[in-house]
Amino acid sequence: MSEPGPESIPTSADPRSKRATKRRAVTPHAEQASQIQSLFRDPSKEVKLPEPSKKRSSASLPPPPDIVANVQGSSAGAGSGEFHVYKASRRREYERLRLMQSEVDREKADQEWESKREEAKRKDEEKTQKNRKRREKRKAAKEKNHRNGVTDMEMDGAGQKRGPDSVNEDTGPGKDQEQGTTADGEPHGEEAPGVIIHED
Repeated sequence: MSEPGPESIPTSADPRSKRATKRRAVTPHAEQASQIQSLFRDPSKEVKLPEPSKKRSSASLPPPPDIVANVQGSSAGAGSGEFHVYKASRRREYERLRLMQSEVDREKADQEWESKREEAKRKDEEKTQKNRKRREKRKAAKEKNHRNGVTDMEMDGAGQKRGPDSVNEDTGPGKDQEQGTTADGEPHGEEAPGVIIHED
């Protein structure tokens, strides 16, 4: 057994070697830096970007053969090469059926989402119409009251007109009003026949 000599040391690791040591990109940062440096070596060179991958669909797959002359199965009597051909054709057919089913499911989900969206839109429109009618009705009543000369101060909380004959809750009726007559001497629950004109 001989001792390891200088010939057993790799050439790049030998300190006497004039060959440059190999620099490898060991981190993603160093790898990206080396790619950028190689791009900047020749800026006039055209950079070819790969085309975006197309989404797979049943239309993108080749159609199944119209006539299958040699029908194969996975039985034990088939040859060793036939089995792999059968497996490949079965895999292609299953993939085609899976893609077709996923397209049908996606279309069904889209239709359900559209119907839910239309239903929500219809409900929102009904609610908006209802609120609009309520606002217009309130506005019309308010305009009618203003045309008749009734201000907001003369309306009580229930929306009824308060006239000068109405009893003020703060002061309350007087002694003579408690006995059934008003201050003018008229009976308390009866009105005088004829038209009553309120002066402003």
